[in-house]
Amino acid sequence: MDIYEREQAIYDNAVQRLEEVKNGDSCTIDDYGGLLREYGRLLRQMRRFTTISDRTAETLNTTKQDLLGKVNFDQLTELYNRRFMEESFNRLIKSISRYGGILSVLMLDIDFFKPYNDTYGHAQGDECLKVVSKAIARCVTRSDDFVARYGGEEFVAVLPNTDKRGACLVAKSILETIRECDIKHENSRVAKFVTISIGVTTGNVEHSQDYSDFIKQADKALYMSKQNGRNMYTFLDFKED
Repeated sequence: MDIYEREQAIYDNAVQRLEEVKNGDSCTIDDYGGLLREYGRLLRQMRRFTTISDRTAETLNTTKQDLLGKVNFDQLTELYNRRFMEESFNRLIKSISRYGGILSVLMLDIDFFKPYNDTYGHAQGDECLKVVSKAIARCVTRSDDFVARYGGEEFVAVLPNTDKRGACLVAKSILETIRECDIKHENSRVAKFVTISIGVTTGNVEHSQDYSDFIKQADKALYMSKQNGRNMYTFLDFKED
């Protein structure tokens, strides 16, 4: 018999005794006390079940939040992952387009990262990615901005309501911060330390746009930075071809 069946049985027993008393049967204090004791045991058991249920719900909620965090973040760099970036980016476009705002995107790529891995090993390459990720994140400070690992040694910074001047200032800050990290890279063709190349684009946001439109333009600007010597940023207006 489960707890709900027991509760019903106690209630039915109490109703039956009440009817018997109405029909002239006697009801002693012991009879009444027995019903109370039985119902008291039931209440205590119900409280224990409620406590267990609350703890289980709390554990499930904590587990859910932990899983959501793992789903949204890149495990190595602790930045947002590409999936989160794409979903959040498209939500931003819909939101900003309602009032005709602007948006800037930075596409970033570590220079000659393959030679770095070949020289120092993949474990050291992972450490390099962690240091670079933290350096980029330190330069993207506003609450609405975010940085994501796009894949491999590529990163994306999304800066809502940031104009060309503001986006270029962030790009300059990232370049300087990476240089100051002074991560040794003896096989780089740019410097004796790890550097980064950046593509920057800024444009008005329209509802018909997709996150990939901004990514493509920022990637074009990144390619120009690589073609022109790396360890630099290039700005390309969103509407330019």
